[in-house]
Amino acid sequence: MPLPTSETVLQALQTVLDPELHRDIVTLNLVRNLDLQGGLVTVSIRLDSMGGGKKAQFKQEIEEAVAQVEGVTQVVVEFTSGLSMLAGHGNPKKKDEPLPPQEQARKDNPLPQVKHIIAVGAGKGGVGKSTVAVNLAVALAREGLKVGLLDGDIYGPSVPTMLGIGGQKPGVEGQIIIPFKVHDLVAMSVGSLVTQEQALVWRGPMAHGAFKQLATQTRWGVLDYLIIDLPPGTGDVPLTLAQLLPLTGAVVVCTPQKVAQDDARRAITMFRQMGIEVLGLVENMSYFIGDDGKEYDLFGKGGAEKLALETGVPFLGGVPINTALRVNCDAGNPHANFAEGELGRELMSVARALQLQVRLGE
Repeated sequence: MPLPTSETVLQALQTVLDPELHRDIVTLNLVRNLDLQGGLVTVSIRLDSMGGGKKAQFKQEIEEAVAQVEGVTQVVVEFTSGLSMLAGHGNPKKKDEPLPPQEQARKDNPLPQVKHIIAVGAGKGGVGKSTVAVNLAVALAREGLKVGLLDGDIYGPSVPTMLGIGGQKPGVEGQIIIPFKVHDLVAMSVGSLVTQEQALVWRGPMAHGAFKQLATQTRWGVLDYLIIDLPPGTGDVPLTLAQLLPLTGAVVVCTPQKVAQDDARRAITMFRQMGIEVLGLVENMSYFIGDDGKEYDLFGKGGAEKLALETGVPFLGGVPINTALRVNCDAGNPHANFAEGELGRELMSVARALQLQVRLGE
């Protein structure tokens, strides 16, 4: 009888769904370790708090799935917490050795009243990163959370249009910027500090200074989440971000086609090199449903999910091509997206998947 392999066990685990998100536990990156010794398979699952009855049922489903793999004679399921997975080991730093950027940012935290800071990035422009950032922030606010949105795309700010605040100027008290209160969010954008026609041409130090001012001189107040829409690519602003703010993690947006995946892979590498956890991938323009009710995969649906598996990043979900999404964002009325049936469900599902990843890391 052939022995089980990691590949066959993972295939079996893809049939097990998280009881809250109804997505498989491999895609959600909950499988933290597999240990195969002959027919004995030990599975470590990263698990947030769950009631005893649900947890027992969840464990049974995992055991039954793995037991179906040819060659498996015994299954052991272990649950680990996000905290235990983050516990690190290593040599102590020398007294005068500089801290890594994220450790220094946590030590000097300029936004102590913000619980979770999430960067939304992309390897290239045109994939709908800002659309995802805005609707993610609104979805979290609809969950009853206190949410801020920082438009850090200092080269092409589009948040003012999507929130319906284009042409409006924020209040200022001394050196402090008063953010807009709109759509149950507090929001600030560099696009609100310049005229709509002004071209934003920034050299490195200017980009650094502009982002730092927006991030640290805005009166955010007490927030559960601050969502930051980054410029596309791997330039100065993400580096400034890593040095300045202690991030809970990053979300990377891409479209399904191969060329977008290649750029998204680079974005994932960039965040990891800066010590920022990638909390998940979102596939935008994932599919289109025509008037005939048929689903059309215009760009090859599933590319981001495949990339997520290859890079070990959770897949947070796909956002369909939907005319209403474009109309509502152009009109500055993002809440209307959540009344659009499948579109609203997908957007809320992405937000809830992100919350799960955040809880797992606490």
